[in-house]
Amino acid sequence: MTDSASMKAARLLALGVPALLLGGAYISQFGFGLYPCEMCWWQRYPHFAALGFGLAALFVPPVRLWLALAALAILASGAIGGFHAGVEYGWWQGITDCALVAGGDGGDALKAVFDAPLTRCDQAPWDLFGVSLAGWNFLVSTFAGLLILFLLAKRHTA
Repeated sequence: MTDSASMKAARLLALGVPALLLGGAYISQFGFGLYPCEMCWWQRYPHFAALGFGLAALFVPPVRLWLALAALAILASGAIGGFHAGVEYGWWQGITDCALVAGGDGGDALKAVFDAPLTRCDQAPWDLFGVSLAGWNFLVSTFAGLLILFLLAKRHTA
């Protein structure tokens, strides 16, 4: 893979991975009623930052810096996801009581609180092959973040 191909791949990953993971999170939330808990939100914030860094890499030099920052933000989300997955699997306790009331449509606030489902951080609302959404975020984000860093480092070794 040439240097320009490595940079293209790094750009694609820096934009594509957070966009797809955030898209999946919002589809699961609004399409399937899997409301996020507090730690789920924590995982989203670094992906928003990664999207910003990835977009900056398209327009503002130095490109490598923005892509490296995007990779680090993606890795941060993966680390939070790994911690959250451990809480869900009962490997350790969370650092908060970590339960959010889902919903909040702007109507009667008290009614919304009493009628909304409680979203707990220590219970995975969904899994695939025994891996929760937080676990999948850990796996995908960690792999993608490391791959972006590898692609950026590749130029210096060639």
